[in-house]
Amino acid sequence: MSDPQTGSVPGRIMAAEMAEQPAVLQRILDEGAPKIREIAAGIAARSPRFVLLTARGTSDNAALYAKYLIEILLGRPAGLTSMSTTTAYGAKPDLTDVLVITVSQSGGSPDLVASTKAAREAGAITLAVTNNPDSPLAEVSEFHIDVLAGPEKALPATKTYTAELLALYLLVEGLRGGDGSAAKELPGLAAGVLARHAEVRALAERYRFAQRLVITSRGYGYPTAREAALKLMETTYIPATPFSGADLLHGPLAMVDNVSPVIAVVPDGRGGEALQPVLDRLRGRGADLVVIGQQAQVDAASAGFALPAGVPEEVQPILEILPLQQLAYEVTIARGQDPDAPRALAKVTETH
Repeated sequence: MSDPQTGSVPGRIMAAEMAEQPAVLQRILDEGAPKIREIAAGIAARSPRFVLLTARGTSDNAALYAKYLIEILLGRPAGLTSMSTTTAYGAKPDLTDVLVITVSQSGGSPDLVASTKAAREAGAITLAVTNNPDSPLAEVSEFHIDVLAGPEKALPATKTYTAELLALYLLVEGLRGGDGSAAKELPGLAAGVLARHAEVRALAERYRFAQRLVITSRGYGYPTAREAALKLMETTYIPATPFSGADLLHGPLAMVDNVSPVIAVVPDGRGGEALQPVLDRLRGRGADLVVIGQQAQVDAASAGFALPAGVPEEVQPILEILPLQQLAYEVTIARGQDPDAPRALAKVTETH
């Protein structure tokens, strides 16, 4: 049904941008990868001693994914920055030989620009990862990676998120001298996942009248859990709380009962193995458990969505988030709301 005020179909823009993701991933592999390799080689030659990642919102979840990549694949320490230490408190840390990666779809938020400029003045190697090569953030950074997602008009970020994930994966691969081959099948696999929207629509019926949600994962899947919670909260307005599986066992599990809806993102690999005791506890408490993961894990849950098998764990997040983006869209539509324009949100959030 179209909006009587505007004549537009609710969710039309978000749906179109979700559907673009396979093409965006392919564009990054075809057009973006050579430039990313070149930048990675230039940074690697300077041997940064550790990495700091700066971001907010959806991009913060992409940055958390990069933290896992850097620590696991590069063996370098990595941390997420607190921008207010610089922008509000005026701290001046010594960032000599530190790589500071700032991730932002628009590259326009003043605190991101200010903290990146301060980092460069403090001796850091600065890299901006944005969807806007002409942004203020790109201008103040020494290096810039364009994620090539094209204009994103819906307020909930979808294609820019998966584009950031792939760009960051290729960057880390370049820093360690890898070839990025784990990503080559992603565009086709993503198209296959997105084509199964009828399965997601059926899952969405479970959450139409939900009052709260818990989303959990471990390892590479944890950034996916955080991003899924953000998408659901900003579109459906359902309070969705993301937890690392380990943190969920340290107290919050007590709020889960036999009517509590829980979504578990279960990576195929070590992250999924580490999450298994949490899944056992959730089943023991009778939780309404939906799994995004491999078919065997889906079969052992109340319901779920099976992801393609045989995908290397470090790139699974690029596929994991797709049905969860669609879930946010479908639940929002079912609740009579417009996912293109959540209330009280702006596309560029200007924090200071």
